[in-house]
Amino acid sequence: MITRSPAKVQTATPLLATDGSWQRQLSQAIRDPEALCQRLGLDPAWLPGAATGHALFEVCVPEAYLARIVPGDPHDPLLRQVLPLDAEAETPAGFVNDPLAEAAHTPRRGLIHKYAGRVLLIASPTCAINCRYCFRRHFPYDANAPSRAQWQESLDYLRNDSSIHEAILSGGDPLAASDRQLAWLVGELEAIPHLRRLRIHTRLPVVIPERIDAALLDWLAASRLQKVVVLHINHANEIDDAVVAACERLTRAGVTLLNQSVLLRGVNDSVDALAALSERLFEAGVLPYYLHVLDPVAGAAHFDVSDAEARTLVAELRKALPGFLMPRLVREIPGEASKTPL
Repeated sequence: MITRSPAKVQTATPLLATDGSWQRQLSQAIRDPEALCQRLGLDPAWLPGAATGHALFEVCVPEAYLARIVPGDPHDPLLRQVLPLDAEAETPAGFVNDPLAEAAHTPRRGLIHKYAGRVLLIASPTCAINCRYCFRRHFPYDANAPSRAQWQESLDYLRNDSSIHEAILSGGDPLAASDRQLAWLVGELEAIPHLRRLRIHTRLPVVIPERIDAALLDWLAASRLQKVVVLHINHANEIDDAVVAACERLTRAGVTLLNQSVLLRGVNDSVDALAALSERLFEAGVLPYYLHVLDPVAGAAHFDVSDAEARTLVAELRKALPGFLMPRLVREIPGEASKTPL
């Protein structure tokens, strides 16, 4: 594995302007490790490792996100999140394909029920970007991508359990689904009288901000359910003006915006990086919510930060930020009734 920055031997190809259509941007995302390295002017020495990692979990990076990565810097914190490495082939003890034991909590196709009062629905099997540390990089999406007819089993599960008050759309990325499909699904959820809240976990407003368009806002604003969108942003550099504008559009539609991050070695494992992230989130109208320690998923061990180091970072971060900008440091432990604070 390459552990230091090799010399830069070429200049980056100029980045293309992003197209206004989010669907087109998604279809034209870079899905080849060689193309990614060439576009960003990385030394060819990085390519064998990128090919190794890509074979385990394919590259996917849309133009809007690529444009925020500093060309020629293999340690750019945004590039680190999407560049495959040969380290992904390592198999340290404790790093497994299903780190959260989700297979044991899937009573219906596309439905995960781990916590009281809320269920998670796999609304789309695809993402707009493939993050190298993703805890679902080995998830069996083929077995959890219901057709509209098959969704009725999951919807019946919700209808028959009046203790469930919140439906969480996840994936993949739920906003990778069409607005027609999402409007239908949310309409079905709204018809369940004991549901109160709709939560959407998504990275699309960050990686392709144009996704927050009129069609999406129409069905979202019309819903009777309280609406929460939980973004996933790990570094302040991910938030450009287009992302801020997308957040403002969501807020105007009556959405509460939260953010959850993952503490990642080489990305945000410093007080300065975490403080800058919280400040930039608040400027965009988003409240920091969770700072997760890494879920021990196979292929991502090189991102791991120890619990002791994480606690030290958060203790120092607390000195730098007001309380309302402090994310909660947590770990998800299979079988526990909630996230576990550290």
